[in-house]
Amino acid sequence: MTTQKEIGEKGETLAALYLADLGYLIKERNWYFGHNEIDIIAMDGNELVIVEVKARTSDRYEHPSEAVSKQKIRHIIEAAEGYIQEFEIDMETRFDVITVIFSGQDYELEHFKEAFFPSM
Repeated sequence: MTTQKEIGEKGETLAALYLADLGYLIKERNWYFGHNEIDIIAMDGNELVIVEVKARTSDRYEHPSEAVSKQKIRHIIEAAEGYIQEFEIDMETRFDVITVIFSGQDYELEHFKEAFFPSM
């Protein structure tokens, strides 16, 4: 039986391949700032893109995008701020969510650009 961690890792790999196929430059995967993790950090032209990936084997109970809670968003934003400060980045930043729903050997991937914004 496949564990949730294995499903998550497979989803992140598919998301990274999808972004690379679109021409994004993958800068980091599973980057940590303290206890907070960013699944994928990429460049889309001159824009820094912070990507949260949610993968599930079914959307029977909730769509994976619904698992991105307000607390999770706060943690992603904190980690993004840490990344931006550590690498002295001065560019537009976008927060995306990619969901992957597996059904047997098939999967459905959705990309939500600008899924959330840091509050002022």
